[in-house]
Amino acid sequence: MREKAVRYLRCPHCAGSLSLDGRTLLCPERHSFDLARQGYANLLRRATRFHSDTPDMVGARADFLAAGHFRPLTDALAARAREAFEAAPGSPTDDGCVLDVGGGTGHYQAAVLDALPDGTEGVLLDISKPAVRRAARAHPRLSAVVADAWDGLPLADNAARLILNVFAPRDAAELRRVLRPDGTLLAVVPRPDHLAELVGALDLLRVEEEKADRLADRLAPHLLPADRREITATLTLDHTAVRQVVAMGPNSWHQDPARLAARVAELPPTVTTTLAVTLAAFRPAT
Repeated sequence: MREKAVRYLRCPHCAGSLSLDGRTLLCPERHSFDLARQGYANLLRRATRFHSDTPDMVGARADFLAAGHFRPLTDALAARAREAFEAAPGSPTDDGCVLDVGGGTGHYQAAVLDALPDGTEGVLLDISKPAVRRAARAHPRLSAVVADAWDGLPLADNAARLILNVFAPRDAAELRRVLRPDGTLLAVVPRPDHLAELVGALDLLRVEEEKADRLADRLAPHLLPADRREITATLTLDHTAVRQVVAMGPNSWHQDPARLAARVAELPPTVTTTLAVTLAAFRPAT
């Protein structure tokens, strides 16, 4: 946890400001949160009813992304983030942080931070402790926090200059609260043809039609569409990568491992499939 990032955080119990005392975060009401050995903070207010990504899911995602299979998405997100920063110059004293809600292992936020000015602070939130442990080491300017995106974000009002939300849950009112008036939300959602070749061959979950349009409806009236870009690429995957891409997301909750392994074994040694996502930018409603 970086001391520069602590100023953006707030106590999940009383919303008071936090300060770093050694390896403990403290608020004026004396609520305290010890940093984990890996350096992240757990700011869950209470036990959550939602499933979090398991160590196996997180490991599969880390290996798949590290291999560069989603590089077209990573590059497009970093480029659009740079555009957003250039369109909203920061103040001399506080530029606001880059917040990644549901940021997982920190892969995307690390690429974004590399594309932005050196002084930019990153704060990543995820409900999965295994993911946050990895995120805490993903970038020198990234501070990782365990938090529930549906139970209030432990950040100050207007703390974020940029918010990332990649294949992750989102609470529109809370995103608007923590986003600066001149800030940008960058959200990534899959299109119906995302991984379509694997969906058919392995009986995976299908992406609902018009998902990007429904995203705009769900964010309104708090956040309004600015622009959107379609990112499409052809992926060439071996059996290991196929297993990883299935294991790293919600399909892992719906697949019998033995049945999946048998189906993957029936595929050619390498298969091609489609990366098809929408990168949508939103601005705060006035």
